[in-house]
Amino acid sequence: MLTKRIIPCLDVKNGRTVKGTNFLDLRDAGDPVELAARYSDEGADELVFLDISATLEGRKTFLNMVERVAEAIQIPFTVGGGISTVEDISRALGAGADKVSLNSAVLARPQFIDEASKQVGAQAVVAAIDVKRSGSGWAVWTKAGTEPTGLDALSWASEAVRRGAGELLVTSMDRDGTTSGYDTDLLLQLSEIISVPVIASGGAGKMEHLRDAIAVGRADAVLAASIFHYKTIEIRELKQYLRLNNIPVRL
Repeated sequence: MLTKRIIPCLDVKNGRTVKGTNFLDLRDAGDPVELAARYSDEGADELVFLDISATLEGRKTFLNMVERVAEAIQIPFTVGGGISTVEDISRALGAGADKVSLNSAVLARPQFIDEASKQVGAQAVVAAIDVKRSGSGWAVWTKAGTEPTGLDALSWASEAVRRGAGELLVTSMDRDGTTSGYDTDLLLQLSEIISVPVIASGGAGKMEHLRDAIAVGRADAVLAASIFHYKTIEIRELKQYLRLNNIPVRL
């Protein structure tokens, strides 16, 4: 069985790591380069760096920050925020990223996934999907969770994979920053229709939540921010707990 991945997330705004609740009320969480180095040393499997205000501000990702983070870590590294062309992807990978996370740009122009996958390979293309519950399902939101798209999350996830996304990063906006647990219903429904790895995001508060995202929701990886930033949970302790609960992880 493939090992499950533990992925800290750095949401970066104005050069600082921030964390909010339901995508709002952002508070400072530290220097992104220092946090990245700590997570790499503590046994994280990968890292996600999201320049969360790039799209809203109509600018590109801060590549100098990407370069500094890449130099400080020894683990795979995904970059997102303000990436809207194949040239942007090449620059991010050239700055040290291993993968790119695409969200608003591919919602505006879905064929960008096809172009990205053809250019750099599906393994380097992560489709990030921000969702809110809507009736009996989930709706997709765009532009850092500020605008509804009217798209059904499961349908969009299927299309993104069909177009060439090699991985999905799925964030429950309802659960984000609440520490109330991941949306395992969403994860389970996705896992039943999606053929690529699904990264669960939004809601981690205790070790049982990460266990359930994998054991119940069948996620391939779990992403979290505040529990790691504020040292609520240590990565090595979490991995030992998961191993004891029969979840394969790299120690």
